[in-house]
Amino acid sequence: MRGRKIPQRKCVACQEMKPKRELIRVVRTPESEIIIDVTGKKNGRGAYLCGTKECFQLSKKSAALERSLRTSVSTEIYDQLEREFIFSQRKQTDE
Repeated sequence: MRGRKIPQRKCVACQEMKPKRELIRVVRTPESEIIIDVTGKKNGRGAYLCGTKECFQLSKKSAALERSLRTSVSTEIYDQLEREFIFSQRKQTDE
C-alpha cells in the first residue's frame, strides 16, 4: 500500500520546497490584516516561511513577503511578526 501524500509548500525567502507542517504561514486576511496562522486554516492570502530567523530576515530584506501577499508591509507589522515568529518558532521546537 502507498503512504499518504505529504503536501509541499515553497518558502518565499529561500525558495526551498518543504512539507507544509514544517513551514510557518503568514496570512493577509480579507480585512487586510497581516498575521501568523498557526493552524494553517485561516481565510486569506497566505505565504510560507521556513521556521528560521534567517529566512524571515531574508524575506524582509528582499520584500518577498510583500510580493507574495500582494500588499505593502509596514515596519511595525514586520516587528510584530518577528516577535510572533520567534514565539511560534520556540513553540514548534518544544513540540
